[in-house]
Amino acid sequence: MPAATSFPIVTTPTIPGYRVKKIVGVVSGLTARTRGVGGKFVAGLQSMVGGEVSAFTTEIEKARVEAIDRLKQRAQEMGANAVVGLDLESSDLLSVIVISATGTAVVVEPE
Repeated sequence: MPAATSFPIVTTPTIPGYRVKKIVGVVSGLTARTRGVGGKFVAGLQSMVGGEVSAFTTEIEKARVEAIDRLKQRAQEMGANAVVGLDLESSDLLSVIVISATGTAVVVEPE
């Protein structure tokens, strides 16, 4: 695999140009983040004006990246070299942002 795609993680069930040699199993990564007092204050000010609440957007993006990184790490520990069928879900639990990334860890090889 080229360096840029040395560990592909895709939402699709297949990866073009590769075939699934082995299904390793279900893999997931989870992260929970809270907005600090400063973030809540800035978000409160932004919500009065309207529009995007960038303090929340930044935390959600960090959480998404962290969940996918954890998914990748677990898949590698299982012996996989790719993840297919990635599904991202989010929820808000008492001002805590929870992001979960779930997929199927696989071993792929070029066709």
